[in-house]
Amino acid sequence: MRGPALPLARRAGAALGPGRAARDTPAQLENKTKGKLQKQICQVVLDHFEKQYTAELGDAWSSVRDVLTSPWCWQHALLLNRFSRCPGLESSLAEQGYHPAFPAALPYLPAALRCYIRPAPGRFPAQKHQPGKLKEYYLLNAASLLPVLALEVKDGEDVLDLCAAPGGKSVAILQCACPGHFHCNEYDDLRSRWLEQTMESFIPDALINLVMVSKLDGRKIGDLQPESYDKVLVDAPCSNDRSWLFSTDPQQAVLRLMQRKELSSLQFQLLRSAIKALRPGGSLVYSTCTLSKAENSDVINLILNSCRDVMPVDISELARGVSQEFTFLSGMQQHELLVLPEKGRAWGPMYVAKLKKRSST
Repeated sequence: MRGPALPLARRAGAALGPGRAARDTPAQLENKTKGKLQKQICQVVLDHFEKQYTAELGDAWSSVRDVLTSPWCWQHALLLNRFSRCPGLESSLAEQGYHPAFPAALPYLPAALRCYIRPAPGRFPAQKHQPGKLKEYYLLNAASLLPVLALEVKDGEDVLDLCAAPGGKSVAILQCACPGHFHCNEYDDLRSRWLEQTMESFIPDALINLVMVSKLDGRKIGDLQPESYDKVLVDAPCSNDRSWLFSTDPQQAVLRLMQRKELSSLQFQLLRSAIKALRPGGSLVYSTCTLSKAENSDVINLILNSCRDVMPVDISELARGVSQEFTFLSGMQQHELLVLPEKGRAWGPMYVAKLKKRSST
């Protein structure tokens, strides 16, 4: 383990004035990109998804496919950094049609968590990495915040983000609360460096001692640190539907599809490790950015059927509370949700499930 790896040189974003968002209309974005992007869609992946998701999603797949294969209609959210306030940013966002992503009447919504979205597609300018400053916002898919809202981290709790890179959910957790100890783990070396850079960009020196970045095999953390955490997030490696559809190497795409069936085994092992790392009474949230039932509900059902010390937790109130901004697959169990992208609400895919470790008797 690489100890507390974050008394790191402070880097952060160059503030691009709040009024400098891209102002292309949806029609302009489509005209700029449509011809090029049609060529970039990986047909072998699309054919595979067509067969699988028609069977799993039924009529919903057609509209989801249209969004996933049309990046000009994708939307992007801004998560504001409470540690680096930018005067005038929120009023500028409002002038450009942005509004708060989440209503106040949610089971868990800390006041410091401020995320803005708008119906129109387009992307606010990214902030570059520069020494000495914190970035003012993080660009993300708004559905990525639902696992954080489901986890409900409170001040003083010990928290593990098991598969933390690139770091957006870790940053969001620290917008919500100040954990007693926050362990951000990423096994992959390149992604781990990305995670460190993200944390440097958003978290002030005063909180660095609370954060530990490690490069451990997530499947082993439960044995190395049993019953050490109050909350665990498992944002698991998965078949990323959005990016896989635009694979530039067809041979790599075929290999990915062949190896796809192995992901559920990895996800199950990560969940088993996370459960071991949880204290009795602690909560766990599992999330992916795929539509695949084999990597979502099937993995959770296998855990529930094989681990007697965990139980499902109802998150249907969260789903109802955000239903105006997100589209969900119908027929899910109360402990899970699946965000389906649709035009005008092009968030997801994002699967979220919540479990609780039974208290010792």
